[in-house]
Amino acid sequence: MPGPPISELTTRARDIFRLVVEGYLATGTPVGSKALAGGMNLSSASIRSVLADLESLGLLAAPHTSAGRLPTEAGLRLFVDGIMQVAEPTVEERLAIESRISAPGPIEAALEATSSLLSSLTSGAGVVMVPRREPRLMHLQLVPLGPGRALAVLVGEDGAVENRVVELPAILPPGALEEASNYISAHLSGRTLAEAARAMRGDIVSGKSALDAASRELVERGLAVWSEDAAARPVLIVRGQANLLDESALADLERVRSLLDDLENKQSVADLLDLAREAESTRIFIGSENRLFALSGSSVIASPYRDRDGRVVGVVGVIGPTRLNYARVVPMVDFTAQSLGKLIG
Repeated sequence: MPGPPISELTTRARDIFRLVVEGYLATGTPVGSKALAGGMNLSSASIRSVLADLESLGLLAAPHTSAGRLPTEAGLRLFVDGIMQVAEPTVEERLAIESRISAPGPIEAALEATSSLLSSLTSGAGVVMVPRREPRLMHLQLVPLGPGRALAVLVGEDGAVENRVVELPAILPPGALEEASNYISAHLSGRTLAEAARAMRGDIVSGKSALDAASRELVERGLAVWSEDAAARPVLIVRGQANLLDESALADLERVRSLLDDLENKQSVADLLDLAREAESTRIFIGSENRLFALSGSSVIASPYRDRDGRVVGVVGVIGPTRLNYARVVPMVDFTAQSLGKLIG
């Protein structure tokens, strides 16, 4: 149930609510009236009255009698949207993020390093969706593996190398693998796989290619393997899952099992992060606001990153318990997204 607008709270209720949320996010434990009284010119009885009002509004909950209050998901949402004051990343954190992202090497290595760094800086799990744009390619070689199989080795202009196993026709004339390799490489140079595939298929259909039937079939099989694979696999890097197994999680084995199952399903995590692709800035999903992590009670902070033309090419984020330090993590994720955008160019 959504909470009331922040404007409907009195100044006293807003101050007490803020202190409860900040205390809970800092310690992970409920905050009692005695702890609040130390920082306010109010009696414990007055504070307890306000706490009861906030609880009746659905913003706070009392897990046990006399145990103090903690924010509900609706309360966390109200705090994040209406009260929270973000703390910009420190100079040290900015330098760490920028140096890790700009380290020499393929972009995949930078994205993996970024995910690991976010995990260590936030004590959550760092997640990065790899850019969906296709790399420019340079060369493809079909190497025989044995009867009925070959290895397709694809080399990108950036030096990245990927391999796929291709099933071969039962009867294959000598030289067909080499002919198909040379034909594909001639069409690949400087193009994405999709662009090369369109050109090759157009030539084959129009009869412009000089390939024989066996080589044409090899070309089609190779293109099918690469195209299906690119469409099916979730391009997601997750690092630091162990950070999510805090003391509260370990006390609830069912929550641990649910959380690990959620993270194992990378396609579902990628689908969730996809919701942030259309956002202008960082998006925050708290607990059951996203169906994927509803049972494990986890939050997701995610921000899209863009290329030099302003097109969204991926998403970077952090997964953690609902008591994440939102004020610190949100600007850190946003800064990381901006830094990744500069790398993508």
